[in-house]
Amino acid sequence: MEEQAYLDLKRGERGAIVSIIAYICLSSLKLIVGYMANSEALKADGLNNATDIIASIAVLIGLKLSQRPADDDHPYGHWKAETIASLVASFIMLVVGLQVTYEAITSIFAGRIVSPDLLSAWTGLGCAIVMYFVYRYNKKLADNINSQSVMAAAKDNLSDAWVSVGTFIGIMGTQFGLPWLDPLTAIIVGLLICKTGWEIFREASHHLTDGFDEKLIELYKETINHCYGVKGVKDIKARNYGNNVVVDIVILVNSNLDIRAAHNIATEVEHKLMNEHNVYDVHVHVEPN
Repeated sequence: MEEQAYLDLKRGERGAIVSIIAYICLSSLKLIVGYMANSEALKADGLNNATDIIASIAVLIGLKLSQRPADDDHPYGHWKAETIASLVASFIMLVVGLQVTYEAITSIFAGRIVSPDLLSAWTGLGCAIVMYFVYRYNKKLADNINSQSVMAAAKDNLSDAWVSVGTFIGIMGTQFGLPWLDPLTAIIVGLLICKTGWEIFREASHHLTDGFDEKLIELYKETINHCYGVKGVKDIKARNYGNNVVVDIVILVNSNLDIRAAHNIATEVEHKLMNEHNVYDVHVHVEPN
């Protein structure tokens, strides 16, 4: 199980690298065309992709650090490095999102509204198509390796594709006598950056404070109760180490059982959770009933 987890982290690096390359190319193209065509929306979209470069690099660093084996200072391993990297990336995205929103609002009140060149619209649409294919690649990879961070990156890819579609619509609107639609779209893009940053922050902080999905806890409990010899679940807790789930359980068994029989029941519980729910590690304590 542990060896497979490390292999999955290694494979997950591909998704981060693909995202980094795509974001570098697309952000450069959008910023260059955005400044040439005087499009606030396309420039905001380019800055959005620039923050995604940082976020993808943070995910890549987190994936690499997570592969480090346990040592004296980290007896449980370095799995949480990935989550910390996501937390750092969320702060960067929030700052940039607020900056983009502020500059777009300022341009409206300062009367700097102009109709951008049509080239910026087609640039936004083309980038949306490219980002959609990056999303499909990362989603397939995340499903194969069961990676929360790569799946989060995939969702970010999809949101970026929709942001670029919105940019295209906003710029096209300026061609029909609605020049205010371009900075308005830039404001929406800025708010979407903030929304994505907040969601990443909320999820990362939830994991770092040992928060866990209550529905999964109930599902684990149901599986344990169906194990032969288990008379009940006295206590169950779970937490995340990166993408790995660790479960602590106290089960009740017949008080007449000898140590070997009780141990066999505990082993069956461990195997059930690992095989049926892809739990990384299980700690079972047995109490007589």
